Amino acid sequence: MDEVFGVTFSGAALACRSQGDGLPIVFLHAGVCDSRMWADQMAAATAEGFRAIAYDRRGYGETTSSDVSFSHLDDLEAVLRALNIHAAILVGCSLGGGLALDFALKHPGRVIGLVLMGTSVAGAPYDLLESEHGLEMAEADAVERGDLDMLNLVHAHEWLDGPRAQNGRVGGDARRLFLDMNAKALKASPLTQEQARPPAYELVDVINAPTLLIVGDQDFNSQIQLHEYLSEEMPNAFAVVLENVAHIPSIERPDLVNPLLVEFLDAVVGTDDDEDEDEQAE
Repeated sequence: MDEVFGVTFSGAALACRSQGDGLPIVFLHAGVCDSRMWADQMAAATAEGFRAIAYDRRGYGETTSSDVSFSHLDDLEAVLRALNIHAAILVGCSLGGGLALDFALKHPGRVIGLVLMGTSVAGAPYDLLESEHGLEMAEADAVERGDLDMLNLVHAHEWLDGPRAQNGRVGGDARRLFLDMNAKALKASPLTQEQARPPAYELVDVINAPTLLIVGDQDFNSQIQLHEYLSEEMPNAFAVVLENVAHIPSIERPDLVNPLLVEFLDAVVGTDDDEDEDEQAE
């Protein structure tokens, strides 16, 4: 059962949830979602004996914030400090994955492992295929007209269905959840003073934490290329491509994501246990 609480920091009340006990896992949501995107994965992690933590970043979900200068990285550090967590496994999707990478670069000794799904990376190149331009144009048109409902539908096609897939490919509860999460983000009061993220693209090769990289083959081509780049550059990365899945695999195909997540978590904990046994033997 969720423990719901708030962390007040630098003009914001960050809406957080936690469940379970054990080694902490912090789930960081995508830029078109909120912490609800991780409900299935949090349940899977707690069933394995971990403590699962998620929160809504500024501009998302139930978090409220004044329009002040802020950094998502500072907010993450504030949440960890409030929970007295020094080190954790970070699980992030899209912008949440980029935040996890930023934290790993700033605090390498505090990251036990990383799970990155369709992750962003500050400073990474972003090139569209010809077949992906139509949706970008539709998005720009909805923004220009101020039509948030249409923009939400375009985002669902881009990020849930996939830019080259048929509109409505993903339906049911997953689509309803996506549209509700993204609608809240689109209608939130603008935050105009976010601090720029330092480039991370050419620094990822120094991240030694064990890392699981996941991408869907229906995601934007640039996301797939970035996934391949990270798998080559990050020294302890294991990469998986999910077939017929787009940018938000946690809600589209939890049946595929959850076993991968649990296997990775067990491997990371097993590695830690093995190292402890080696040290004791010495």
